[in-house]
Formats: sequence, C-alpha cells, structure tokens
Amino acid sequence: MTVVQYTRCLLGIFKREALRFIHQRERFFGALVRPLVWLFIFAAGFRSILGVSIIPPYETYILYEEYITPGLAAMVLLFSGMQGSLSMVYDREMGSMRLLMVSPFPRWYLLVCKLTATTLVAMLQVYLFLAIAWLWDVQPPPIGYLAVFPALLLSGLMLGALGLFLSSMIRQLENFAGVMNFVIFPMFFASSALYPLWRIRDASVPLYQICLYNPFTSAVELIRFALYGQVNWEALAWVVGALIVFLGASIYGYDPARELIKRKR
Repeated sequence: MTVVQYTRCLLGIFKREALRFIHQRERFFGALVRPLVWLFIFAAGFRSILGVSIIPPYETYILYEEYITPGLAAMVLLFSGMQGSLSMVYDREMGSMRLLMVSPFPRWYLLVCKLTATTLVAMLQVYLFLAIAWLWDVQPPPIGYLAVFPALLLSGLMLGALGLFLSSMIRQLENFAGVMNFVIFPMFFASSALYPLWRIRDASVPLYQICLYNPFTSAVELIRFALYGQVNWEALAWVVGALIVFLGASIYGYDPARELIKRKR
C-alpha cells in the first residue's frame, strides 16, 4: 500500500462523512440548538445570580456567558462524537461496516480515518457556534480562534474515540441511543462546563473529585485555556492519555477475528 492509497482512503471516508452530514440537516441544527439554548437562555438566568467572577485563566472579571462558551463548544464535540458512533452501529446493522473492515487497509487506520473525519465535521459546527457567540458579545482574543484549533482537534478525537469504544460493545441501534443519554449527560453536568471547579468543591467534595477525573472536564479546560491563548498542560496530558486508552479499546473492540471466535463458541 502506498501513501497515495492511504490518502485516498482518508479522503474517501471524509467525503462520505461530509455528505452524510450535508444530507442530515436536522443533525446540523440539532448540534447548534443545544449550546445556543444554554448560551442565550440559561446563561441569562445564571448571570443574574452569579454576576461576574474572577476565573482562571483570564485573571480578570468575566461574564458567565464567556465562562461557559468553551464548555458549550466541548458539548458540540461530545454530541457529534456520539452521533458519529451511532452511525457506526447503523452501518454495522446495514452491512456497510463489514465491507469497510474487510478492505486491505489496516483496521486501526480505518478507525482513525473515521474518527478524524467525524471530528473535523464537528469542528466546523464548533466554529459556527463560536461565530454566533461572538455576535452575542462573547469575544475572546482573535488569536484564540486559531490557538483553539489543536485543542478542539484533540478533544474531539478523544470524545469520538469514547463513542467508538461504546459502539464496539453495543450491537443494536436502539440500545446505543439509550447509552448515549446515560453517558453524555453525566459527563456534561459532572464537569467544569457550567461551573468552575472551585465552586463545585465548595459545594460538594465528592462531586468535585468526580469532576476532576472526568475526561470531559479536561477537554473543557483545554479548550477554555486555548481560546484565550494559553495552554493547560495538565488538561492536555489527560486528554492525550484518555485518547490513547479509548482509541486502543476501540481498535480492540472492532477486531473481526475476535468476533468470529465468539460466534464459533
């Protein structure tokens, strides 16, 4: 296999994901409605209670909308990653997943291509959300829109790999939809997406510990610092570590030989 063939495979998978995204317009609007509702409606109520705060990494007074915007951007990546994994379960039921896995390309490369394509499509949604948030006076430094790109990519890959791992264990489309809600909402609410960790610690130490080790919290903090031109090295290490673990588990879960052995038993 040559580099040109590997590149053609990556572009083909990305084209397939892009066309699926274009044809499913409700998926696009659904991905934007959730964070915009939180930004325009819920944030207004929270701001009346919390007002302004001194919250790192900015070391200045910021509005609540500015604080939760990175968390809502991570929410878009989380939902998009799970939606991409949902399509994997659908493809497996329809048989197209089997055709992909029997291609001459390595299994790990096919999964990485699928994961990368899903993440890039999700990042387009995130940047559109950030553009709308900018019109809502949530305006980080201009360099932040460029600096946040690698943070979004790593976070999207990590969350998408988690979805791939879950899809490798679930065989029916209906079951995966239920698991999505069971995973998405605890990950989102038990994180620093809506409240600073120090506020959560003041309210509940056990919940603070859960939030601290939640991989979604690391993704949120990585995006939050990057959006303001800084690097949270601890969050970066957690995101990369979680990506390696989830991706390795996904590759193991999508092993056709292991599935064949199970059927024979």
